[in-house]
Amino acid sequence: MFRLIKITFNAILLVLAIIGFNAIGGQKYVEFVKYNVTKCFQERIQENAKKFGDFSNLHEEFEIDNTINLFGYKGLIAEHKISGQKMCIIDSKKTPLLTQNDIKNSDLEKKLQALADKFKYQSVSFHEIKITSKGSIIAYEKSIPYARFEAKANKLPFSDLAGMVSSITLADGSEKLLISLNEKKKYSQLISEEFFKGIKD
Repeated sequence: MFRLIKITFNAILLVLAIIGFNAIGGQKYVEFVKYNVTKCFQERIQENAKKFGDFSNLHEEFEIDNTINLFGYKGLIAEHKISGQKMCIIDSKKTPLLTQNDIKNSDLEKKLQALADKFKYQSVSFHEIKITSKGSIIAYEKSIPYARFEAKANKLPFSDLAGMVSSITLADGSEKLLISLNEKKKYSQLISEEFFKGIKD
């Protein structure tokens, strides 16, 4: 009986504390802190993104998700908000992971698989990479070659994916690897092209 009274008393105290917290503006304080933390985080992402180019002309349907360190390389990840398609720019500094000649050559599948094997002990691995088509896109205000591919992936919500890969050398001599990926049935080349053409050097 005493235990039940104690639990009831504690519950009443908790309710009164919550009411008191809200009465002195506690809810507004929580919202204020949340807004400022989110804003600070977004500003930091935008500042880091400047190292990968000028994204000021990017359409609002795209969002810069994060800047990351990926296998010792700096990278930027963006998302098309409606489709969930991911775009990635990897800065390989002065040593390209893939060159424009690699993209054009017939042994690209082997080079992509070798690149995937290099990182196969990471959280996600890719295999059965198959080139489906090649063409050119506009990125950083230049026309560059790209290759579309399909592959299988481990440890993702879906195993069949499709995407494109390209490479560019910027004015400062840095090499950028451009990748766009999505679930195979949802991948859109138009989304990839819209994203990359919105970036300036």
